[in-house]
Amino acid sequence: MILELSHVPHKPGVYIFKGQKDKVLYVGKAKDLRNRLRSYFQESSSLEPRKVAMVRMIKDFSYIVTGNELEALILEASLIKRHKPNFNIILRDDKNYPYIKLTITEEWPRIEVVRGIRRDGNLYFGPYIPSQAMWEAISFIRKNFRLRTCNYPLDKPMRPCIQYQMKKCPAPCAGLVSREEYREIVEEVKLFLSGKRRELLQNLEQKMHALSEEMRYEEAAQVRDSIFMLRRALESQKVLAPELGDVDVIGYHREDESAVASVLFVRNGILIGAKDFFIEKALPDSEGEVMHSFIELFYAKEIVPAPLIIVNVLPADRTALLQWLGEKRGGAVAIEAPKRGKKRDLLLMAEENALHHAESRRKSLGDGILKEIREKLKLLAIPRSIGAFDVSTIQGSESVGAFIYWEGGDFRKDLYRHLKIKEVQGVDDYSMMKEIVGRTLRGLGDAVPDLIIIDGGKGQLEVARQAMEELGIDTEMVGIAKKPDRAVLLSNEFIDLEDRNKASLFLKMIRDEVHRFAVEFHRKMRDQRFMASPLERIPGVGRTRRLELLKRFGSIDGIRSASVEEIVRIKGFNRKTAERILEEVAKIHKER
Repeated sequence: MILELSHVPHKPGVYIFKGQKDKVLYVGKAKDLRNRLRSYFQESSSLEPRKVAMVRMIKDFSYIVTGNELEALILEASLIKRHKPNFNIILRDDKNYPYIKLTITEEWPRIEVVRGIRRDGNLYFGPYIPSQAMWEAISFIRKNFRLRTCNYPLDKPMRPCIQYQMKKCPAPCAGLVSREEYREIVEEVKLFLSGKRRELLQNLEQKMHALSEEMRYEEAAQVRDSIFMLRRALESQKVLAPELGDVDVIGYHREDESAVASVLFVRNGILIGAKDFFIEKALPDSEGEVMHSFIELFYAKEIVPAPLIIVNVLPADRTALLQWLGEKRGGAVAIEAPKRGKKRDLLLMAEENALHHAESRRKSLGDGILKEIREKLKLLAIPRSIGAFDVSTIQGSESVGAFIYWEGGDFRKDLYRHLKIKEVQGVDDYSMMKEIVGRTLRGLGDAVPDLIIIDGGKGQLEVARQAMEELGIDTEMVGIAKKPDRAVLLSNEFIDLEDRNKASLFLKMIRDEVHRFAVEFHRKMRDQRFMASPLERIPGVGRTRRLELLKRFGSIDGIRSASVEEIVRIKGFNRKTAERILEEVAKIHKER
């Protein structure tokens, strides 16, 4: 592979490392592709441990030459989002955040919720994270500013709807409001969403006095009520720095192999949202590279950066990053790491949020136990997510597999899996284990856990490894055997789990949970066979009738104890069928 580097050009671009079955391990960008790739494969290279492990897994690599660093950055972000490589920083939050759109390009503007900004001449406000504040703002607007809520084109007159009768819409559809009056409402909504509270209150107070002078007292009273409600609503908004306008603040906190970034969204000096991110998977060599990767992946979504991004760690290689952010915004973007003043105060708030989130996660995860597990099992990294497999069978009957998933301090029941053995006949624990590992991991997609536990010894572990290799999945794995309890490593080393320390007890808890889940499913399948299979032999009793019988009487014995009259009362059964069922059930009972 080192010889192949001689064909790589000294040009900017993106490189892709691949493992077994062309599985993408890592995507990176470089100003000089050949120099960057050589830095991985030269014996003198000093790489951090996780990258050393990655290099050992590399079976092939490819690269794409780009015209400049900016193109490389855009392509890198796109490839990371598509492949989610194990050795890149991954942000699990794939949502696009909500904005409020004010459709000022329409003749009769309205508001709507969108998940991204378009350069279409309309006004966008947000992002709102979490979305509760957005829905509160929309509710306030609809109650107090009487903006239309329908999306009809309004090119033809029509009768006003109930919104007009409820005094929540001025009915432009029926020509009951002039364009000038409606535009005034739109301007008020614009000021409200922009956070220009003082200007909005002044406008409303002037409007109230003007209506009073014109003796339009009912309308003046409505504006008065809106002012009162507006003051209450504005009191709940957290004003941080009016003089700074729009700012995104990123506080970053790192502990060992994990990191947390807390993002505050400040618009017109008001805090409208906040979001915490746990940065998963491998961390690059420097804090600046981590911050660069985080900003790149975060803003790669449908989110527009503020003109100023405040950080506590300046990202590495900012030139192309700033150019890309500027293009997304449609204007210049600056990144600063302030040391004093109001900007520093905002940054401290974000840092405190990140620290609090890291501590909460550490407590829920039991980081100490996870570190002990890493040391005990000689893993490359702390396992933040753990999956476990088990097979349950009795003399080859109703063989089933089970998979459970642990992450973030708790079992993820949504990722639990039950599987009926389909590809293996008879009693073959090894082949059954290989089947369920392959079928489950193929279906998990990007949710493959950091550590896989196999309930079994060396044989089960080896076939599970083969299944993973066939899928091109590179993740750490261990077997846990019983009597005595011990961990079996791929290196054939055995680790004692009878020492009763927290890490050993935790690993056995995971194994016991998947065993419980497998046995539970096996019993269910076995019971269904005992109950349903004999009924299938009865002529004229199909699936629907079998289910009705079992619902009413619970079991074969329950049906045998029933009378002809009781069966006839069930919808879809006549006397002849009931008599035949009781005859056949009696035969089944004798056979048993």
